[in-house]
Amino acid sequence: MNVPLWVWAVTIGAMVAVLALDLVIVDRPWSKTKGPSEFGMRQAAWWAVFYIALAVVFGFGLMYFGGTTAGAEYFAGFVTEKSLSIDNLFVFYLLISAFAVPHRYQHEVLLVGIVIAIVMRGVFIVLGAQVINAWSEVFYLFGAFLIWTAYKIVRDHVKGDEDEKDFSQNAVVRFIKRFWPVTEDYHGAKMTVKLDGIRYITPMLLVIVAIGVIDLVFAVDSIPAIFGLTQDAYIVFTANAFALMGLRQLYFLLAGLMDRLAYISWGLSAIMLFIGAKMILHALHENGVAVPEVGIGLSLTVILGVMGITVAGSLVKSGIDKRRAEELERSRPASDRS
Repeated sequence: MNVPLWVWAVTIGAMVAVLALDLVIVDRPWSKTKGPSEFGMRQAAWWAVFYIALAVVFGFGLMYFGGTTAGAEYFAGFVTEKSLSIDNLFVFYLLISAFAVPHRYQHEVLLVGIVIAIVMRGVFIVLGAQVINAWSEVFYLFGAFLIWTAYKIVRDHVKGDEDEKDFSQNAVVRFIKRFWPVTEDYHGAKMTVKLDGIRYITPMLLVIVAIGVIDLVFAVDSIPAIFGLTQDAYIVFTANAFALMGLRQLYFLLAGLMDRLAYISWGLSAIMLFIGAKMILHALHENGVAVPEVGIGLSLTVILGVMGITVAGSLVKSGIDKRRAEELERSRPASDRS
């Protein structure tokens, strides 16, 4: 799809305007109260609905102006990136908990993380498009990488490595703490503060740096995945951007459900495996090998189906576990109940 430069400019400008509006409404810089208000569930729900509706409207607009195939590729990419973003949220949840970020500043941290993620994905998209144009065999590499990622997701989930990792102590954070003094407590949303004539950095800066590093890791996973669905840079970018823009609202909605999504890793693994196989088949087809290609319609159906089954199965399991726990509690002698 040939997208003029002015369409790119308008799209990016509109996204920046929406994020700025989000920040202004939530943080209320004109308010006389000190710092932003706490981000409530109701507020998060309304914003989450708004961002999803915005993404859907954009998708239908793309389908109208760019054709059915472009629209289907966008929706497949959006659903895939939204699914992967749930995994992002889990790591963000661990980071915010590890750094003990005050609740009223968590949405600021998440917004900075999302902006960093969008910028990093933009860079990776440009690089990925150039590599694909210059070397089509890169699909073999991308496909193999996604299949390995699928295996790694399941392996870490089975071994419980996801819970054991301390994402707050990555190499960049350790480097900063080695050369700069860090305050014990938060000083509002400030990233640095001067105490007794000495400039300190605050935990707020450390958590933002840690999220930036994690964003880089996730960009390496997500960009090959969406390039397996479409090679159109505009669709890749907009699908990523719209999937990320409502991420912090989803965080507050799903924070209490993190433990209930027991099968989410299996679903993500299945999607990575499917897209990896699709990319390898595409590379073989491009090199003259008579193999079937997976159409975008089938891709969208599989991705939606896998995530639907994953979420439904997770909620069913959560309900069963809860009933078993209640039955076990009732079966205990009254003297043993706390």
